[in-house]
Amino acid sequence: MYTGELISLGVAVSWTITALFFEYAGKRMGSLSLNLIRLVLSILMLGITLLIFAGQVIPFDAGGEAWLWLGISGFIGYVIGDYCLFSSYIVIGSRFGQLFMTLAPPSAALAGMLILDEKMGGTAILGMFVTLFGIGLSIIGRGANKEGVNETKKWEFKLPLKGILFGIGAGVGQGVGLVFSKLGMEHYMLTIDSQDPIAVFMAPFASTQIRAIIGALGFFIIIVTTKNLKRLIRSLNDLKAMGASTGGTFFGPFIGVSFSLMAVQYTEAGTASTLMALTPILILIPSYFLFKQKVSLKEVIGTMISIIGVTLFFM
Repeated sequence: MYTGELISLGVAVSWTITALFFEYAGKRMGSLSLNLIRLVLSILMLGITLLIFAGQVIPFDAGGEAWLWLGISGFIGYVIGDYCLFSSYIVIGSRFGQLFMTLAPPSAALAGMLILDEKMGGTAILGMFVTLFGIGLSIIGRGANKEGVNETKKWEFKLPLKGILFGIGAGVGQGVGLVFSKLGMEHYMLTIDSQDPIAVFMAPFASTQIRAIIGALGFFIIIVTTKNLKRLIRSLNDLKAMGASTGGTFFGPFIGVSFSLMAVQYTEAGTASTLMALTPILILIPSYFLFKQKVSLKEVIGTMISIIGVTLFFM
């Protein structure tokens, strides 16, 4: 009965594991190398899955429009959004990076309103402001003097501005990319037999692979033009970083992204997005024990308010 809801919760757990793996790998190999490596790994994983269940390594049966819109989604969501996300992991950590991902549902709704002519009611607008307030509560605090004592008047960001901008770019890129994914999947579904359960089941995996192919091409071009090939080669020889990249890829681009697209097939997009946005809550405990990151009560409250804002957004 609650197939879509259960899938969405599983996605939230999957993305939590992914964030922890990628924070570790990103600090060892850098954001550009990590993005290209994990996208290539995801293309391989998805290709094997498609070969087993659909008899093809790449979804050549997808029409030109499906490739176009999914390709645009891959560029916005992966090349722009995920570059910002993994860069935020390096600068401010996966815990805060995932907090900014609560901006994805509001960004998706705004993009849907502009691109797909979808409507956004007053409750959604309220939810947007609640989400922003929750993020602000988590990242703004009183400044400290040289002795480390909090001052009474001065308020400032607790995080580097660079990390905040990366976080915003990640959330917005993810949200806008999701809208183009929806558009691309609609065109892809027109090219398959809707009565074939295997074809319908594999559609999200095929769509994810198309996005990953475009994303990988984008990152390869960036790495070549910015002369980062040597760092990429060094990263491939870093066994610990490669192990973390493989684990993160399995739970993220392979399982997480594919099942996130599957979730919206079984439940409303708003319900799925709300449940998948629980990752910032789920990641608090492992971040504390694995990375020894201090978690204040205000940060927990701010994160919960952000989640409430996402929930309001889709009521």
